[in-house]
Amino acid sequence: MVMFYFSGTGNSKYVAEQFCENMKAACHSIEEVADFEKIIHAEDVIGFCYPVYMSRVPRIMREFVAQHMDALNGKKLIIFCTQLLLSGDGTRAFAALFPKNHINVIYTEHFFMPNNVNNVFILPSTSDKSIQKCTKNAKRKLKSVCLNIENGIIKKRGFNPLSRGLGLIQGVFMSQTESLANKSVKVNDDCTKCGICVNICPTRNLVLENERIKHNHNCTMCYRCMNKCPKMAITMVFPGKVRWQYQGIAKEQTNA
Repeated sequence: MVMFYFSGTGNSKYVAEQFCENMKAACHSIEEVADFEKIIHAEDVIGFCYPVYMSRVPRIMREFVAQHMDALNGKKLIIFCTQLLLSGDGTRAFAALFPKNHINVIYTEHFFMPNNVNNVFILPSTSDKSIQKCTKNAKRKLKSVCLNIENGIIKKRGFNPLSRGLGLIQGVFMSQTESLANKSVKVNDDCTKCGICVNICPTRNLVLENERIKHNHNCTMCYRCMNKCPKMAITMVFPGKVRWQYQGIAKEQTNA
């Protein structure tokens, strides 16, 4: 078994690594430089973990799947998605990336994790207490998931008609938001050109050019740059200055 994950600010990485630690499985970020084809061919069971965006798979993960579609043919899949609120059919949306009968989905689960969306005023800022609660619940759920998988129990969260309906509704807005994100990344005058955002962008969307940070219309909406910019100078989709930042899950928070 092997698991591949994409994580914008650390939530999906946490779930993927905790699962792999419990299952004694290999764990790889899709941002690594690795021979993914060889890794996939060597395993029968392939796991995927990613943050779900309004019932949709992040574009960077969709592109990874498309790139390795042939290698994944006939594999058994475990699909995890991390969410803030109800994602609807966040895991089913991943299975839908494949042609019929291309893969065999043996387990799916959704995990509630801390909010990293820091430019939507109706969403609360994330506290240490909320992080501790989310990680505690995720650990507990993962123990149950691992036990089920070891015992051959199949569960598919997000595949029922209600989840599908919610996913269809959210998906309409997500496609529009994703398109808008590719056009709306802005860097204000507080920027010091430190280059942190350039170095951490998973799609190489941000570049330092002529003493300015510019974007290449290739945003995957991971919120990494907005949460890591020292001057909170970057915004995307929604206007207004960023007022708080999500710093991820610290080791001491997971042990609380």
